[in-house]
Amino acid sequence: MAEHLIEGMVNALSSLPGIGRKSAYRISFHLLRQDPAVFNGFIQSLSEVKGRIRFCSRCGSYSEEEICDLCLSEKRDSYTVCVVEQPEDVFFIENTGEFKGRYHVLNGVISPLEGVGPQDLRIRELLNRIEPEDLKEVLVATNPTLEGDATADYLNHQLKNFNVTVTRIAYGITVGGSIELADQYTLGRAIRSRLKL
Repeated sequence: MAEHLIEGMVNALSSLPGIGRKSAYRISFHLLRQDPAVFNGFIQSLSEVKGRIRFCSRCGSYSEEEICDLCLSEKRDSYTVCVVEQPEDVFFIENTGEFKGRYHVLNGVISPLEGVGPQDLRIRELLNRIEPEDLKEVLVATNPTLEGDATADYLNHQLKNFNVTVTRIAYGITVGGSIELADQYTLGRAIRSRLKL
């Protein structure tokens, strides 16, 4: 039996985020049962996307061109930039339909335990955009984690040297959630981020 080949496939699939070994086995067997033409089309589609996608030289998000459509769009608010951790965060925020400005991807967060410092992120590129693009607001949309908050604080400190308003996404108790189920950190942040009614 080709157990070692199947194990190789399972190991490759289980290296993806959110896919454990059990799911990797199910996906592997599903792929092996597929018609060869369907399977080859699937592989070709993945290869084509991987080959055509690059990073926007301005914001750092995914793009097919040197500069992405969001950076080039004249319909966007060119005075506001939303700072996110990863390129995929741009898609999640865009899906809300609430943000109309432009973006800047850091490619991570400050994390001393993992050896990631400010110099490892695209912070200098952000600072270099402020004056040439005449930015008025920087919305920091890092995740509500200790590392995300540390990165937001660092950015706020760095941006004090510029004539720009720094804002942070609000977070706390989820809509439809309850106080008793919230962890201490989330509940504390919700209280500190309270809004005036």
